[in-house]
Amino acid sequence: MTNTTRNTRSMTVVVTGASGRTGSRVARAAEAAGLTVRAASRASGFDWWDRSTWAATLRGADAAYLAHPSDVGAPGAAEAVGALAREAVGLGVRRLVLLSARGEDQALPTEEALHASGADWTVVRAAWFAQNFSEGPLVAELRERGELVFPADEVREPFLDVRDIADVVVTALTAGDRYVGRTLTLSGARLLTFGEAVAEIAEATGRPLTYRAVPTRDYGEAMVGFGLPPEEVTAMTAIFDTLLDGRNAHLEDGVREVLGRAPRAFADFVREEAAAGTWKP
Repeated sequence: MTNTTRNTRSMTVVVTGASGRTGSRVARAAEAAGLTVRAASRASGFDWWDRSTWAATLRGADAAYLAHPSDVGAPGAAEAVGALAREAVGLGVRRLVLLSARGEDQALPTEEALHASGADWTVVRAAWFAQNFSEGPLVAELRERGELVFPADEVREPFLDVRDIADVVVTALTAGDRYVGRTLTLSGARLLTFGEAVAEIAEATGRPLTYRAVPTRDYGEAMVGFGLPPEEVTAMTAIFDTLLDGRNAHLEDGVREVLGRAPRAFADFVREEAAAGTWKP
């Protein structure tokens, strides 16, 4: 039995956002690998915005997966992640993996805050999630109105299955020091425009779904109309402008490098979700 196997069997990992898109998959993948998962959410008494709740969740753990609850590049993210990372290290939880975003300049201060914490860190920079089409605010538009409105014109994106993120995170946690101090950049296997992605969903569901690109400013005004705070909308529209300017219209080899296999196919994701009725009205 190797040291890595022994450590894995006794490892407790804190998973922030354990009910969210990535955290839920990280939790499942970690449990499947034999790790003990400690979910960190408001339901379990953990609150990103209340530092008095952190120690009880972190104490006695061996590692943690950090996924900021809004966006890794949002205002306050660097301060929150840095403070949580420092508290974790102070409590002996040195092994930290941060979810970041590929090509997002606004995320760099958060990554740097993690680096400065003294942790044995790994940063996972992910492409746009395939599951953004099946979970969260965008899916309701497709399901209820048959149209997705978003500020991405003809830019191409290699949509990434979040299950690949989870597998990479768990591998990074259980591979000893191999991925400590490294930034892993992940993407899906194929470039698609948002319109092409919606067209694939339409074909799989047999519904006449459409995609309509709008200027970022118009999308921001719509978000304000939905009740989001103006300062949050300003930050998010700036992030959209960054991520959707074409800089990410290329593939990465991080999934194959870490897992030894190709990323999950977007077409397989669409087929599975369509069979589950995700986009039925």
